[in-house]
Amino acid sequence: MIGRWAKPSAPEAQGPMGFDDFDVRLGDVMRGERATMGKSLIDVQRDLKIKASYIAAIENADVSAFEAPGFIAGFVRSYARYLGMDPDQAFERFCREANFEVAHGMSAAASSSSLMAKCNRSESPRDSLANGSIVFGPTQESWLSRVEPGALGSFAVLVALIGALGYGGWSILQEVQRVQLAPVDQAPAVVAEIDPLSKVTPVPLEPTQEPVSDVAAASGVIADPLDRMARPQVLDVPVMTSRDGPIAAIDRSTVGAIASVDAVSPAPIPATEAGVQVVAEANPGVEILAVRPSWVQITAADGTVLFEKILDVGERYLVPPLQDAPRLRSGNSGSVYFVVNGQTFGPAAPGANVVKDVALSAENLSAAYRVADLTGDADLAEILSVADATGTTPAAPAEPPLE
Repeated sequence: MIGRWAKPSAPEAQGPMGFDDFDVRLGDVMRGERATMGKSLIDVQRDLKIKASYIAAIENADVSAFEAPGFIAGFVRSYARYLGMDPDQAFERFCREANFEVAHGMSAAASSSSLMAKCNRSESPRDSLANGSIVFGPTQESWLSRVEPGALGSFAVLVALIGALGYGGWSILQEVQRVQLAPVDQAPAVVAEIDPLSKVTPVPLEPTQEPVSDVAAASGVIADPLDRMARPQVLDVPVMTSRDGPIAAIDRSTVGAIASVDAVSPAPIPATEAGVQVVAEANPGVEILAVRPSWVQITAADGTVLFEKILDVGERYLVPPLQDAPRLRSGNSGSVYFVVNGQTFGPAAPGANVVKDVALSAENLSAAYRVADLTGDADLAEILSVADATGTTPAAPAEPPLE
């Protein structure tokens, strides 16, 4: 009866739900902003120097993860400022969702012990680190998850190939080292002979008619009976001939193996028809002879100084043979003569003049100068008359004078 007099309630209209109809918490907004920035919890920890567990506790509105409630306000404001949100509104919303109140520093509620006791009395404590849904970084995968089925087939083929190569090498090595023994028809026997001539029978002096063997007849070699008759009989005991006298008296050229060798006498040296040579042969080539002290300089065709010296009385210099004739430069040229193949030419120039650019070749000197007149220069005649005149050999090229 009472229900009759009550007015029926108007039914609520059930329409489609919009974005604002869902309960959007602060943690969802912060996760979205962090995902928009492309940052992980480890990146935020590296930038803000705040533990990743505290960042996850702020997103989950879990105050039990903090050691002291005094750090919660600073952490929430710093994280909201990092995400580009209003720090005061974010902290106010965090306090409303987490039922957190800022306590006075001197009150008992501000101590960490009361906060831990409150967390212990909670029916459903939430540990951000123990929650598997919170991902701080990439999870470590097992090594089995990284193995691909296609790689197993390739690995099996590689193992089979290595095994086949190893087995083939081992088989070849065994085949090379194998020793095969071929059977023989007759077993070897050890035979030792002390005297190899014990079975040799002496040939009798009387000629005997022996049949010719088939092998000798086939080879064409037939023993001669006369050879066997002329062969001396082998003595059983060697014949020793006694000798008297000292051993030093034995002539070795008449006994032993040397007696059968004919003495080789040296061939006689034929006597020469020419007489005894008492004068030394003239040196071939060109020589420079100084009858009085004279300065001479010999240069090559390229200007290299070959010889430079003051020649004394009777001193000679043998000009070295070169492809291009050397050149002469001399002072006191009236005392300088040229000896070409044992014949004297000159002088280089009359008087004490300086001569230069004289080609020291046999052809040039023979054509340019006359044979020296011994009557005109007494010193030259005296030097040539001495048999033991001093001769000089070509000296080493002198160093060019420094300018």
